Amino acid sequence: MFVPDLLKSRSILITGGGTGLGKAMGRRFLQLGADLMICGRREAVLAATAQEFQTEFGRPVRIHRVDLRHAEAVEELMDVAFKDRPLDILVNNAAANFVARTETLSMRAVDAVLNITLHGTAYCTLAAGKRWIEAKHKGVVLSILSTSTITGRAFAVPSAIAKSGILAMTRSLAVEWGPKGIRTVAIAPGTFPTPGASGQLRPEGRDQGWAERNPLGRTGEHRELADLASFLISDGASYINGEMVVQDGGSHLRSSGAEDLLQWTDAQWQAQRAARAKG
Repeated sequence: MFVPDLLKSRSILITGGGTGLGKAMGRRFLQLGADLMICGRREAVLAATAQEFQTEFGRPVRIHRVDLRHAEAVEELMDVAFKDRPLDILVNNAAANFVARTETLSMRAVDAVLNITLHGTAYCTLAAGKRWIEAKHKGVVLSILSTSTITGRAFAVPSAIAKSGILAMTRSLAVEWGPKGIRTVAIAPGTFPTPGASGQLRPEGRDQGWAERNPLGRTGEHRELADLASFLISDGASYINGEMVVQDGGSHLRSSGAEDLLQWTDAQWQAQRAARAKG
C-alpha cells in the first residue's frame, strides 16, 4: 500500500510540525514523495527540523512561524502556503493540554487550550477550505484528536471540549464540503509518547503502569500513526469522509485514562501546578 510515490508532489502543511507526532508524520510524508511545509510558534525548532529533513531527503521543507490563536496570522500562513501552488492537504496537529483539577482553572487557562486546539484548528480549516472552494481545488483535512471525544477526559476538560468540537467540525464539513471535493478525516491516537506530551500529561507522581494495562501491552510507535495518517490523506482513502479512526490498542474500551488522578492528594496537585507554572 505504501508505494514510494504514494504522496508524490502533494503539497502538505502540518501545524505543530516541528516536534513529536507532527515531525513523525512529516518524515513519513517526505518518504512517500510529498512536498512539505511545517509551522509552529518556535522558529528555531522548525528550522532545525527542516534542516534535518533536507539532509535526510535532499528536498527543501518550507517553514512558517505562526501563532494559531490569531486569525490574522493564520490567514497570512495560508497566503504563504498557497502562494506558488495550491495546498493539497492540511494536517491539524497543533494542540495544547495539561492535567489540572477543573475547578481550579482560571478562564485564562481554559483559553490557553481552547484558543490553540479548537480555535486555531478551526481558523486553519476554514482558511484552507475557503481557498480550495474558490479555486475549485480538491483538498483533504486531517485532524489529530483524542479518545476523549468518546470517553470524555477528567482533569483535561478544556482539551476534551476542544477535541470534541473539532470532531463535530470534521463530521459537519464532510457533508458540506464533500460535494466540493474536500474530505475531512481524523485520528484519535492513544498513547504515543513524546517529550512534550509526557511532561504535561504524565508528570512525576502519576501511575506509570498505563502501558502494561493497554490490551496490547504497549504504547504506540510514531511510525504506526504516521502510516495511518499517510493512508487517510492518500487517494487510497478517497471514499473515507467524516470519520475518526481510533488508534490506541483498544485502551479506551477499558478506561478514559485519567482515573488514577482521582487518588491524588492536594499536595500532589499543588506540586503539579507549580511545575506547570515554571514550564
